[in-house]
Amino acid sequence: MSNQESTFWDNLEVLRWSVLRTIIVLLLFFAAAFAIMPYIFDSVVLAPSKSSFYLYSVTGITAPVTEIININVATQFLTHVGTSFWLAFIATFPYFVFEVWRFIRPALYKQERRSVSIAFSLGTVMFYIGCAVGYFVVFPITFTFLANYNLSNTIANSVSLDSYMGTFLMLIFIMGILFELPLLIQLLSRIGLVSKKQLKEYRRHAVVALLVIAAIVTPTGDPFTLLVVSVPLYALYEFGILMAKDKNKL
Repeated sequence: MSNQESTFWDNLEVLRWSVLRTIIVLLLFFAAAFAIMPYIFDSVVLAPSKSSFYLYSVTGITAPVTEIININVATQFLTHVGTSFWLAFIATFPYFVFEVWRFIRPALYKQERRSVSIAFSLGTVMFYIGCAVGYFVVFPITFTFLANYNLSNTIANSVSLDSYMGTFLMLIFIMGILFELPLLIQLLSRIGLVSKKQLKEYRRHAVVALLVIAAIVTPTGDPFTLLVVSVPLYALYEFGILMAKDKNKL
């Protein structure tokens, strides 16, 4: 076996153990999340559906006037499992990033390791900030608008549990991913694919592209949710411009 083949199989073995460790940690956190979910579901997951949620008292927004119901015999159990998995994934995200960093670290030059380490750390922080914005701002505003929307006074608003959870989990996770945009812009500028000047020149094109992205990722598809998601996206784009490097300074 050649040295190149030996290196390939060695790297594959390292990757295999890295994936195995990540799965084990994820399963441990899943078990913990599954155990505590009944205690935090009302106070955390369902909190944005209640008038006592902080956003409504601080902003004066009318709290959602609706009830959450279950219409499928298996939905409560599946919600318990699914929500526990998402909570475990969010909790183990830093460890996942650490395993990726540990895998690619030997292939980096010494001067590259610091930049990549900072990028990974910043990416983790931005992911959590995005999840927080999704939970404390984007989802409550979206849910309140849709739950309070009344086409006819003869129609009573009731929200199914699976509909609530689908919107809740998707918006929070999507906002976590979308908050990686400034980091992506910075990395692209570092390798010379974009520059601060180009980002400013194509600002109007970017607005259209961000609206398309928001339309694709929003689970409800309504114009209000599109607006709530696209505005933070544009703010992130502007933040990315501040972080981008000029080509003449690379």
